[in-house]
This record gives sequence, structure tokens and C-alpha cells, in this order.
Amino acid sequence: MSVLELVNVSKHFGAIHAISDVSFSLEKGQVVGLMGDNGAGKSTLVKMIAGNFRPSEGAIRMDGADLVMHKPVEARRHGIEVVHQNLALCDNLTAAANVFLGRELRRGVGPFRILDYAAMYKRAGELFKELKSETRPRDLVRRMSGGQRQAVAIARTRLSDAKIVLMDEPTAAISVRQVAEVLNLIRQLRDQGITVVLISHRMPDVFDVADRVIVMRRGRKVADKAIATSSPEEITGLITGAIEKV
Repeated sequence: MSVLELVNVSKHFGAIHAISDVSFSLEKGQVVGLMGDNGAGKSTLVKMIAGNFRPSEGAIRMDGADLVMHKPVEARRHGIEVVHQNLALCDNLTAAANVFLGRELRRGVGPFRILDYAAMYKRAGELFKELKSETRPRDLVRRMSGGQRQAVAIARTRLSDAKIVLMDEPTAAISVRQVAEVLNLIRQLRDQGITVVLISHRMPDVFDVADRVIVMRRGRKVADKAIATSSPEEITGLITGAIEKV
């Protein structure tokens, strides 16, 4: 079942055509790898889905209706969450405080409302358990490994009952053990029926966890294939231009 559809989407910045006539759909509970060289249009494409940019042409549709977004908070209301490459975490805060940053739980009445730390620790712990992560709610982020930090960022997306999670280079600059941990987190999201778009330069990671791979080159989609019917060699050829299109 399709949760989001891009129909002939283009994005122009003056005379620069960053994205040209791109169409594809995202299916429920599927991991989709988004690959391409630097400048291929991946970031612009993701920013349109995330509400940062509006398409110059074409349409983004959810549940059959056109989705018109002017800012990222509107995308969040529609169940679209982003895990940025820098994770946007506060190192001096606990895991739970980062999960609820900007969406803190409070208790009390009227002007006498205070932060409900117990409820936030409890809910954060439940989210980490759902993700099968060893991250603990009271741990400080500055003492965490790369994989644990990813768990905090991913847990944050679960607060809003996300339908789609866009992940930007989640396995960049972390150890082999932590890469395995992050890929397991992605599988946990998929198993919960959440669609994951994995933007990555790491071919082994995409082939390990993705169901499909979409390849961008010079602002155009040159492939949209099931992982089972492709190979790293073919995808490399599509990224570099050695293979024109499939």
C-alpha cells in the first residue's frame, strides 16, 4: 500500500534545475535506499518530502490527496519525520530529554504546570525497548556511542506516530559494530510498518537492509529497482553514468 507518491516532481532554483520530472511511490513498511553522487539531487528531493521546499512542478500526494507543505512542522503533522545526519541532539541532556525536546510532557493545572520527568523517562524507556536498543533514558548523550545517538534520534520520531522516516547518512563515521546497531534500528522501524527512506553512500548498508533502491543522477531518477533484482555493480554503474538508465 502506497503511503506517499511523487508525481512528475521538479524543483528549480532560478536557472538551476535541481530535480527534473521525478516520480515514485513509497510503500508502507518498506525500506527504500536513495543513492546518487554528490549533487545528484538526493538532498533536494528529501527536503521537498520533508516540507523544506515546495516543488516547482508536479505533486506530492498522500492517501490520494495532494500534499501542500510550507514548512517542516507541517510534514511532521502528516507523519513525516527526518533524522538528520548531524542528529540535532543536545550533548548536555539525557536521552529522554532529547527525545522530548520541544515536546516536553507536563503535569499540574493552569499556570502551575511543571515538567513531568517521570513520565518522559518512562515513555523514552518504552521507545528504546520497542527499538531493541540498550540506550537508557537517564544516560547523557555526550557519553553515548554513535549507534546509541541514532537510537535517541529515531526514538524521537516515534513520538508523533510517524508513517515515513527519512534518514540522512545514518551510518557515516561510526564503527562497524555501531553500523550493525543502526541497521537493526532501521529493521525495527520497518517491522512496525514504518516506511524508511535511507539516504546513503554506503552500498553494503543499502543492500543489507533496503527492499528497493532509487538512484538519482544529475537531478533525474535513473533507476527504481528491487534490491533482489540488482547488484552493487549495477548501482555503481548507474551512479557514475557507466550505465545510463534501467
